[in-house]
Amino acid sequence: MTHTPQKPIASGFGAASTAAGVIQGIDLTGKTVIVTGGASGIGIETVRAFRSAGARIIVPARDTAKAKEALAAVPDIVVEAMDLLDPASIDRFASRALALTDKVDILVNNAGVMAAPLTRDARGYEMQFAANHLGHFQLTCRLWPVLLRADGARVVALSSYGHRRAGVDFHDPHFERREYDRWVAYGQSKTANALFAVALDSIGRGQNVRAFAVHPGGIATPLARHMLPSEIEASHIFDAEGQPVIDPENNKKSPEQGAATSVWCATSPQLAGMGGVYCADCDIAVALPSDDSPEMHGVRPRAIDPVAAGRLWQLSEQLTGATLG
Repeated sequence: MTHTPQKPIASGFGAASTAAGVIQGIDLTGKTVIVTGGASGIGIETVRAFRSAGARIIVPARDTAKAKEALAAVPDIVVEAMDLLDPASIDRFASRALALTDKVDILVNNAGVMAAPLTRDARGYEMQFAANHLGHFQLTCRLWPVLLRADGARVVALSSYGHRRAGVDFHDPHFERREYDRWVAYGQSKTANALFAVALDSIGRGQNVRAFAVHPGGIATPLARHMLPSEIEASHIFDAEGQPVIDPENNKKSPEQGAATSVWCATSPQLAGMGGVYCADCDIAVALPSDDSPEMHGVRPRAIDPVAAGRLWQLSEQLTGATLG
């Protein structure tokens, strides 16, 4: 299988497309889907779309009671406990998932934290890198047997145009020797999410598992809870009345629009035989010429570099002890 070029394919969808729109005509009957962070924000819209197409859905959640309440209106969702910052909890969830299903057709690594103050997990790992990347890396490794069994599984990693803020610092990923900057840490984790898709796809494509990285868009969700009032004001994501601004062409989307690219990557027949690319606005994104490009749209070289992706994969194996096996 050949490498997929990082360039748009004229999908027919766009920035204003919704999850319900892109999944129209797709039948997921008999398919099993796992969506992390599937009980809030764009995650719940992603779950709704998959469920509308007939999929069986498992949602791992740190607070299962809260997740079940949030998903009460969506029928037949299985909620199981999992904390992305707790390796033992990830292993328990994976064991439970392996007991619940013999295959996973779609895995959407959607959960995340943004711009949090410096926090470390029990291993001493910086929280944004640990939750956004390492937790999902370990989860994907543990679910590998059931992804393989689907014979055509897709893994979707939620990245962000926040990758413009930083690459992965392989010498000091946990801010032990450099000053902590919560936005740099977020950018590092989002670049890692994109590189994860590059590496996973290069490993998985020979076994019919494909991976995609997604920029969902700027959406007013609980993800913004760590933002300062001044940062929220500067981002212009709310209008004078405090209502979310919806301007999809300028990266400001509703949750339904924000979920669309994830759903498109997970289900679109247009992507058959493709993978390892960064997508936005329900299409493969444009490759930008440099990491310091001022462009809001497109993907920077640091987030699709196969050498960096391989290096990150090795580092992730060392830090988590997880491997595809």
